[in-house]
Amino acid sequence: MSEIRIPVKALLRRMRLRPFYALRERWKEGYGLRDFRGDLVAGLTVGLVALPLSMALAVASGAPPQHGLYTAVVAGFIVPLLGGSRTQVTGPTAAFVVILAPISSRFGLPGLLIAGFMAGAILVLMGVARMGQVIQFVPYPVTTGFTAGIALVIAVLQLKDFLGLQPGPLPDHFIERVHALWSARATGSINELAVGGVTLGLLVVWPKISKRVPPLLAALGIVTVGVYLLQHQWPGLVVETIQTRFPSPTGGGVPAGPPPFRWPWLWAGPDGVAPAIGIRYIESLIPAAMAIALLGAIESLLSAVVADGMTRSRHDPDAELVALGQGNMLGALFGGIPATGAFARTAVNIKAGARSPIAAMIHAVFILFALIFFGPVISKIPMAALAALLLVVAYHMSEIRRVRQLVRVAPKSDILVLFVCFTLTVVFDMVIGVSVGIVLAALLFLRRMAGHTRGRVVHHGHAALGASVPKDVFVYEISGPLFFGAVENALGSLRAIGQNMRAVILLMDDVSHLDATALVGLESALMDLLRSRRQVVLVGAGVQPLRLLRQAGLTGEGKPVLSCATLNEALALVK
Repeated sequence: MSEIRIPVKALLRRMRLRPFYALRERWKEGYGLRDFRGDLVAGLTVGLVALPLSMALAVASGAPPQHGLYTAVVAGFIVPLLGGSRTQVTGPTAAFVVILAPISSRFGLPGLLIAGFMAGAILVLMGVARMGQVIQFVPYPVTTGFTAGIALVIAVLQLKDFLGLQPGPLPDHFIERVHALWSARATGSINELAVGGVTLGLLVVWPKISKRVPPLLAALGIVTVGVYLLQHQWPGLVVETIQTRFPSPTGGGVPAGPPPFRWPWLWAGPDGVAPAIGIRYIESLIPAAMAIALLGAIESLLSAVVADGMTRSRHDPDAELVALGQGNMLGALFGGIPATGAFARTAVNIKAGARSPIAAMIHAVFILFALIFFGPVISKIPMAALAALLLVVAYHMSEIRRVRQLVRVAPKSDILVLFVCFTLTVVFDMVIGVSVGIVLAALLFLRRMAGHTRGRVVHHGHAALGASVPKDVFVYEISGPLFFGAVENALGSLRAIGQNMRAVILLMDDVSHLDATALVGLESALMDLLRSRRQVVLVGAGVQPLRLLRQAGLTGEGKPVLSCATLNEALALVK
């Protein structure tokens, strides 16, 4: 037995993976009955919030509502069990809707589940490769831009059910989708609008009425009971519910029972039969799987960072990525759609008193209990009510106040990145928006940094010299990192050297970094000076620039370019 355990532990150490990280760390600090009570209350509270939300997000993604519940049960239990965040809650999220809806319309449920499984494998590889820290390289205007874009897309998608429109299958592209909804404006239903409007009103007003009962549960509960009673009184009243939207031989709606184990490719596709899986089919799902993995990693790690700030704890990003991947892979085998860390549910979990990952695991068990015993009741929820719920989610997701604040105080370059990312996310998709946003932010950042790297002639009598400099000695100061975008700014003025100068002193105390492009430019400038028979001395070059110059054969013992630490030493060399 020991021969098996030792290699596994050694392998995990070598890969620097720490499964059960958050659970083990919390256990080491001590875990008692009081802590469990806090987790129990938090888990039940989050479960009440996640129950309707999971169904609504599944429907918005193009899947039957029970698949959202399957996600919350399986991934919602596995990720906190194995992961690196103490209080994060995992499940289906609104951000995924814009990615999953096109996959569902093209490939159906099997494609959705297979893409989620593939994304899970990619997330595991990201965690093994220790890419958890990569989140810090995604600029805030990019995340704000694509989040606001996703919120707008989600809101538009809900208009169909909220207004009771009958536009037929909606196109994948935003502009075409808006046009289709507008063209179907005459097909709206006053009944659906009334149900959606009442639900929306209750979601807004309920927090002022009661703090104990979650607004989602209260609004959906009141509206569902109200619609049921009205239909009982007036049988001709038509309001679409989960049961009528998703009919089946067994009566439709949410089937009672635990998530069924089934290989993802065995579910029925859009044509009612299981797809034929081949290389081309898998190939066509790779971009979708990459997008799911990228967004899942970003959202989950951002949520974990927010949770750390609220609880003053610390998460392991790589362990979280690996656990998220495992949760998505296992979830796909039980009919679960892709999952990630959920901001709102995590915040509810913390505010309700969560002490450990056990709270999130209890939330998953609660949803499993509801699935087994209350499937028929859940099936009575009106579709317009779920649409109203997602409209509120989209509003909060858009973070309009933060966008306004950013537009008011941020540099113009950051505002440009925000609007480019927002527009591309809405018009095309999230992957294009994020990719272009990151590249644009990086280019604008490089331009700003290049402006901070300068070269200037230090004239005789300048206070920076602090020493008497011969008139035939040219002193030139370079400040800031020397990289490919800053070479021209830094070295351009070297061309101003007069013919009467016999020596050139380059002050490089503020040059912290030198890259290959800058090395080539600096080497060219130094060789021009040496060919004109001028003596060249570098002053105060840092460790990295000096090492690079030595490797290039410019400085060092017996080399043409001299190097020293101070200006006085340089003046002694050129006398």
